[in-house]
Amino acid sequence: MAEAIRRVDYYYITTPDKPGEGARALATLRDAGINLLAFLGFPQGKGSQLDFVPADPAAFAQAAKKAGWKLSPRKTLFLVEGDDRVGALLEVAGRLAAAKVNVTATSAICTGGGRYGALVWVKPGDVSKAAKALGVA
Repeated sequence: MAEAIRRVDYYYITTPDKPGEGARALATLRDAGINLLAFLGFPQGKGSQLDFVPADPAAFAQAAKKAGWKLSPRKTLFLVEGDDRVGALLEVAGRLAAAKVNVTATSAICTGGGRYGALVWVKPGDVSKAAKALGVA
């Protein structure tokens, strides 16, 4: 099976770099019935940044507002899903390179069952160019 690639929205919040901050945020979303396609947390300055890729961005934004979170503006990344194999992400990276699109960041994981997933970030000004190179509407 070829990769399924889609453009998705993501948002982030910043939190103190303390144990339990990510768990609290995830519990808030669980309690609101928000499904995530992806979640990342990492140090940022003296705090932490939590990135959320919601299945339903409007419902996520509503839940975040109710929780009193200061959300980043809506941002865009690409979600890649496909069959796991040696060099699985190479075709995607190669298409972006051929289009002269610099990848800002990527995160990929084998999800089991012979499948993998990846998140690919590009600069905001390159989103349309990247979407065209990846065949994403």
